[in-house]
Amino acid sequence: MKNKRLGWVDVMKGFLMILVVIGHYPGQLDFPLAKYIYWFHMPAFFILSGLFFKPVVEKGQMKNAIHKRFMQLIVPYLFFLISITLIRYGIEFGTGNRDLTWYANDLWTLVIGGRFIRGAYGVFWFVTTLFFTYLFFLGLTKYFDRTKQIIILTIFYIIAHLESIFAMHVIGGSPAAAAQQIPMIWNIDVALMAIVYFALGYYMKNLWMGISKKWMFVGIAGCVIAVLLDHFHVIDYHLSMKFLRYDHFILDLVIPLSFTVTFVGLFQFITSRVSLVSLQKVEKHSLTIMYLHIFVDILMNDYFTYGIIGFTAFGLFIPILVSITIKNLMPKGKLLLGELPPKGKLPSATA
Repeated sequence: MKNKRLGWVDVMKGFLMILVVIGHYPGQLDFPLAKYIYWFHMPAFFILSGLFFKPVVEKGQMKNAIHKRFMQLIVPYLFFLISITLIRYGIEFGTGNRDLTWYANDLWTLVIGGRFIRGAYGVFWFVTTLFFTYLFFLGLTKYFDRTKQIIILTIFYIIAHLESIFAMHVIGGSPAAAAQQIPMIWNIDVALMAIVYFALGYYMKNLWMGISKKWMFVGIAGCVIAVLLDHFHVIDYHLSMKFLRYDHFILDLVIPLSFTVTFVGLFQFITSRVSLVSLQKVEKHSLTIMYLHIFVDILMNDYFTYGIIGFTAFGLFIPILVSITIKNLMPKGKLLLGELPPKGKLPSATA
């Protein structure tokens, strides 16, 4: 049962990572694919993360739980942030950029992170948001009963939408420009929304572990209705967690949940019959793919001309090769990619 569960989870995560790559394609897609990808792919990641959340019961385990998550998320974040920055600065310096003010401003932006770093760092916000989402939910489950948890989560959800209304309708302009008028380090404020999806993964564990035919029907119906309503311009729904764009208080739950239920159910059905090894391999190297796929395009597009297929292929295969190289050739390579040693061998948080 455990292997079966892990199989569909890995396949689902691999599929979502491919959607992340496609969603960052800089060209124009004829079909509004990117729009529909953004409807659910990031909420689905938070839902799956919440699915395997384990509350800390014993007081002494809180520090170790935080330390473990720090090693899994923040250490790779810093490794890729520094690595990409060194390469960027090498290119800048090599092409004649000697402006110290430019480097100082760029470094300050990298420290702030979140929605304020763009280009090669376009996906970095997710990791810091996930880290703080985990910390918030860890404290929530530690110090409050279920009823109080739900009340607090509801308040978080309302605050997140109020912030979105302020950004999108009071500040105005493009979502990216509006969101960047609200100062916040590491996109911590996005955790107010992400924690709700995370909690749905945790609270609805029985649903996610085996999508029934009834729920599969509900999920598919929700997807079809949403796409049709959008197609016929009854709704114009968008979701961009990075830039605080939450368009609808109800649809921000209904649409991501419908798509996540549908794809989870689909991959549970498929993996119970065949092994989707390719998607499992993508998931195995998903962290490196996430961090490098945009940077790979920045480095490659001056030398190659390619469309969405080439962009996706480069964005998957080159980071996978880099991931394999780091794991096998670099000292502590696996640790730099967030892969912890067997239980008991990781240095203690109190060491």
